[in-house]
Amino acid sequence: MLILLLAYLGGVLTILSPCILPVLPFVFARADKPFLTNGLPMLLGMAATFAAVATLTAVAGEAAGTANSIGRWIALGVMSLFALMLLFPRLADPVTRPLVRMGEKLSARHEGRAGLFSSLALGVATGLLWAPCAGPILGLILTGAALSGASGETALLLFAYAAGAATSLALALLVGGRVFAAMKRGLGAGETIKKALGLLILLGVGAIALGLDTRLLANLSSGPTNSLENRLARILGMDAPELTTSLAGPLPDEGAFPGLPGPTGWINSPPLTAADLEGKVVLIDFWTYSCINCIRAVPYVRSWHERYAGDGLVVIGVHTPEFAFERKRANVEKAVRDARITYPVALDNRWSIWRAFDNRYWPAHYLIDARGRLRYHHFGEGSYDKTEAAIRMLLAEAGKPVGAAADGPDFAAQEMQAARTAGRTPETYVGWKRMANNANEGIDRNASARYRFPDPLAPDQWGFGGTWTVEPRRAVTRADNADIVMNFAARDLNLVLGSDDGQPRRFRLLLDGKAPGKDAGVDVDAGGYGTITDERLYQLVRQEDGTARRRIEIRFLDAGTAAYAFTFG
Repeated sequence: MLILLLAYLGGVLTILSPCILPVLPFVFARADKPFLTNGLPMLLGMAATFAAVATLTAVAGEAAGTANSIGRWIALGVMSLFALMLLFPRLADPVTRPLVRMGEKLSARHEGRAGLFSSLALGVATGLLWAPCAGPILGLILTGAALSGASGETALLLFAYAAGAATSLALALLVGGRVFAAMKRGLGAGETIKKALGLLILLGVGAIALGLDTRLLANLSSGPTNSLENRLARILGMDAPELTTSLAGPLPDEGAFPGLPGPTGWINSPPLTAADLEGKVVLIDFWTYSCINCIRAVPYVRSWHERYAGDGLVVIGVHTPEFAFERKRANVEKAVRDARITYPVALDNRWSIWRAFDNRYWPAHYLIDARGRLRYHHFGEGSYDKTEAAIRMLLAEAGKPVGAAADGPDFAAQEMQAARTAGRTPETYVGWKRMANNANEGIDRNASARYRFPDPLAPDQWGFGGTWTVEPRRAVTRADNADIVMNFAARDLNLVLGSDDGQPRRFRLLLDGKAPGKDAGVDVDAGGYGTITDERLYQLVRQEDGTARRRIEIRFLDAGTAAYAFTFG
């Protein structure tokens, strides 16, 4: 019963995720109709279809993937036809006439029956097109479905998740219906509003058909939703996945490399086995091409392959499909090309590699050392600096020289130029090994020193204030109230933070000398206060009004705080 409640509440939270955006025009197109005979049937059809398709996806083979792919194209056609009916009302009569005749056979209230059937059809189409982000809760449910097979319990959990999302959408639809009615009364523009909705639906259909929706959503953060889901799981007593293996000291031995059993195919490589990887450091990246979180993680995985392949690192992407249409090889091949992935990709359509690792998350990164032992894992986005540190550690254990490949100026210059071309501050490392754009007069390497804020700061420059020890890959505060100041341009500012002893540390940030207010990131409050509880990526700033250039000052209130790297979005 508890897991059922968790699934339902996880679905309710979907309304806060950007992954709901592509289906909103489909839902609000029924806002001017009676909710019980139009909106509710549509949402129920959406929930039931998603539950059925997701259950089959997790357990079925290629035939299900092909069928679902065909179903999605049919759904896109249905949505296109519905949009054209809104844009050109004269089309509505010949299209709905068969539904009216069916309704006449069933009831004298044929118009109500026609509306009910058309709403159910639209709900089914929406369920085929809706691909929510694989957050912690949906990831656990889909994993359970894959491991236990199709069952009534699996279908019920997925329906509970979809019903939670439908509940949120129902509330939005009820409010939207009142707004729609008020606009028609106030503006006398009912037909204009309908045509606008029809145009939005056509745009949404085109975006989904071309895959543009996933590219757009990749630039929108779903971190707050995932964070809420993890907290919800803890509150309800569910096991939330451990995000990262600690890097305090040597990496632990987490067991033998389970191998790569049962892939259905390979991209960019002939078939690989554990025997082919003996003596190599191996990074396994579990991903799926429509997962927004995975799309954001792939550039980091690609950069590790580019940096360390010459030093003995083998990167293998394991594509385990979340939805049926992701089983189609041609779709994955296109995604691999679009993401500029050149390392081997195993097609895990039977979830056999996923099961061998007992994995539960998209994306997930596992590191195997040269002796064939699993030594590190990380689930979800973030902690990229920490994962790279683990790669370097295992390569060093294997006797591979990693300095030149990681720290070459050409790669750093390319990263910085790419970010600046996009109008965004580039990724910035705080440790002296890969430090760039620091404005302090000088840096004392590996020694405690007191620094003075540099002023003024040029664009993308930053500096220390207070007492710090600057190490190769991080900097650690050696007194209370040490600071970092930066002149940055980005919507999101994130910073990898931790502590010397694993204990909580407090901090406060100011934007242009003031509390961040509405521009506070998910890990700080409106006053700019936050607490570091573990080593991970902290979102400090999320600007609502774009990517304006700002000055941020972060004051670490407690000594022993460790800062690793800034990333921007």
